[in-house]
Amino acid sequence: MEITFNFNKQSRVVAIAFFVALGLFSCSKNEEKDAKYYESIKIEGQKTAELTAPPFVPKPVGDRAATKLVVNMEIKEQEGEMVDGVKYTYWTFGGSVPGSFIRTRVGDEVEFHLKNHPDNKMPHNIDLHAVTGPGGGATSSLVAPGHEKVFNFKTLNPGLYVYHCATAPVGMHIANGMYGLILVEPEGGLPPVDKEYYIMQGDFYTKGNYGEQGSQPFDMNKAIKEQPDYVVFNGKVGALTGDKALTAKKGETVRIYVGNGGPNLVSSFHAIGEIFDKVHIEGGDMINKNVQTTLIPAGGAAIVEFKVDVPGTFILVDHSIFRAFNKGALGMLKVEGDDNKLVYSGTTQEGIYLPEGGTIQNMPKVKGSAQSVAVKTVAEHVKAGKELYGRTCLACHQSEGQGIPNAFPPLAKSDFLNANSGRAINAVLHGLSGEVTVNGEKFNNVMTSQNLTDDEVASVLTYVYDSWGNNKTVVTPAMVKTLRGKVALKAKDIHE
Repeated sequence: MEITFNFNKQSRVVAIAFFVALGLFSCSKNEEKDAKYYESIKIEGQKTAELTAPPFVPKPVGDRAATKLVVNMEIKEQEGEMVDGVKYTYWTFGGSVPGSFIRTRVGDEVEFHLKNHPDNKMPHNIDLHAVTGPGGGATSSLVAPGHEKVFNFKTLNPGLYVYHCATAPVGMHIANGMYGLILVEPEGGLPPVDKEYYIMQGDFYTKGNYGEQGSQPFDMNKAIKEQPDYVVFNGKVGALTGDKALTAKKGETVRIYVGNGGPNLVSSFHAIGEIFDKVHIEGGDMINKNVQTTLIPAGGAAIVEFKVDVPGTFILVDHSIFRAFNKGALGMLKVEGDDNKLVYSGTTQEGIYLPEGGTIQNMPKVKGSAQSVAVKTVAEHVKAGKELYGRTCLACHQSEGQGIPNAFPPLAKSDFLNANSGRAINAVLHGLSGEVTVNGEKFNNVMTSQNLTDDEVASVLTYVYDSWGNNKTVVTPAMVKTLRGKVALKAKDIHE
């Protein structure tokens, strides 16, 4: 016998509502089941956690069974270098800023051993945002120098989480470098990729201004006003540049675990010349695609993934851009491989476009009386110049003076510089535009004049001449002063 159902419009609405409600109820049940499952999941065996210093991460663990995972973390207070010539006493988890990367999987039982080195001066603890419990473990882990605290927790929520010290004054402990990341992988793990890296941003507050030489103590007043002297990746200026840059090969997929220790600033994380294929928003389950810049709050994290399709040096920045080029929030990803002209052609045509006569931009000048500067030795000029170069020149001319093909000329073994120090000084003082030939290659771009003192110009140029196979010319403040007082050379004269 055939049975047929005839639904009128009202009946169909009721039926749809019923099934939607049933579905929502089922989802709710599943979520409840999942939470209970991770809480009571059976533990198999015991392992000691592999911990790594940035920018490296431990091997994936998501495809193993849940286990008892023993984490041994030592706190060290130690002096390091914020930028060349600037010493700072960092407080660290595991001897690095950020602290050691911890990798777990959901359902693990973590036995956490926090050890405070006997040479340290301060008590510390740890608040792990992955912990469900009072203070994220902070209430159970306050440890004096020369002592150890142990506590246990269950990893119930997959995601990427910040950990930090929560000893009063909390902000000071974080500002001195006491933060890191803990990854809780989902069951089965994250999809495999070719390269994984660990980056964490932090803002630092020193008594002296950016680049002021010597040992610099923490400045609580600047921290309260949220006026950092340094905003950096991985604890110092240049931690991810030059020979410390991240690396990949064309065609590889790169995953970066990015955290923001703060203590104050929000990060606008961006890779110049790349688009993030996937972003795990705030380190959680939700995935956004085709993202240009992702916001990471203080005390938050994100997982970004992208495939590198063309070779070159890709600059990683906080896109609050003065932080990148003036305070240190800049890193590099160097990608090797053959060109892919279908994706990126490079320069196809070059010419001069001066619709309104053209002019070289000038950095704003500050009026005021000249300050006396102690006479520097050549070695002191080179040291100071290296720091200035990192702030004012590195983005265009690169860490080894190699420049950027078809855009910015090389300073390494530069026939343009070595033939005439006067025009090098003029270029810094008055800017440079129009076509120049350097080491047989033509460049046509604009360099702005720099707002630097005579002493600073002398230092940065002496450093450049002392580096990368150049001719060791010593530029003095007197040479700079002489040229500063003269009428700026026209572009054609600077180039000759």
